Amino acid sequence: MQKSTAILMKGAFVENGKPESMQEYRRWLRENQQVSIDTRTENHYNFVANKIRQDFQTSEIWQKFVAQLQEFNQTYANETGYNLLMAPEEEPELLIKPFHSFLEKTYRLNIISNPNWPDPPEEGWYIPQRSFSRINDIVRCLVLVKFLDGVKYLVQAVREFCDQDGANVEYSYEARAEGYYAAHLNLCQDFEISNEDWDTEVVNVSIEIQISTQLQEVLRNLLHRYYEDRRKTALDPDDEMWQWNYKSDEFAVNYLGHIIHYVEGMIVDIREKHKEEAL
Repeated sequence: MQKSTAILMKGAFVENGKPESMQEYRRWLRENQQVSIDTRTENHYNFVANKIRQDFQTSEIWQKFVAQLQEFNQTYANETGYNLLMAPEEEPELLIKPFHSFLEKTYRLNIISNPNWPDPPEEGWYIPQRSFSRINDIVRCLVLVKFLDGVKYLVQAVREFCDQDGANVEYSYEARAEGYYAAHLNLCQDFEISNEDWDTEVVNVSIEIQISTQLQEVLRNLLHRYYEDRRKTALDPDDEMWQWNYKSDEFAVNYLGHIIHYVEGMIVDIREKHKEEAL
């Protein structure tokens, strides 16, 4: 089937033109997917996301996980002489992805990072009202560890904990060109929610557990607004690669993340060598 070469003309959206802003994306959803994004959509999202968080927070698996973190910390401390966690006594906070971030993520998945455009992604369009089971970080928490080796240590500990409990968990180690380093664990569970017509249905939702180091989180907090602005932008493929533009913000910001990751690795390496020498 031949694809049309429709474009954006004078700010008006044309049939297969690629939306280049959130305003154009909302128009594309309305005109091409018959989906309106309005206050009702946001209210429904917030209601469902809050219910998922509440149900998960009171679930047996979450209560066991929180209690188990203390044991993970103690075991690591016995092996290394250092605490695993930055705040061993604190329960990780379950956060909800704000609606605007959720909508922007569907924009990236449908448009910016969709290699099939103007056709849908491989598994179909991400329709906001029906994507609770496809966006894996609607409810998430962050667990901070002191040292770089603590990331892998905690990932393995959580995987073994989930296996013993019969929970379904997937994991990945994120190492992006933009200098982002963290581990992501996705714990999948069934939740009873209200669909867009407010009828009840059961969907499988992924709760994301991010594991990162203290230094990486400090950097992320300092540069949060910058990252958010960049993620909203559809980059022109003809733009100069940031790795070669040493005057650009990307060059400084992204390589700072890599430098911190390198320094953290060196700290752990030196710590382990000192331990070996003391034996």
